[in-house]
Amino acid sequence: MNSSPDRLEGTVDPKLLEILVCPITKGPLEFDANTQELISRSAKLAYPIRDGIPIMLPEEARKIE
Repeated sequence: MNSSPDRLEGTVDPKLLEILVCPITKGPLEFDANTQELISRSAKLAYPIRDGIPIMLPEEARKIE
């Protein structure tokens, strides 16, 4: 399956971003294109994206300020 031609490499599908939530707070996530992470402001965590797959495990997340 090819990625959508409307989406640039290194970005997250907006529809996926709408349904993904922080596994701890159940709050919204923001995509950070520079670090390739999904940011949970309420939990102060950054979840990595590896090979286009969000890793939504709290133990894999990076703490942010």
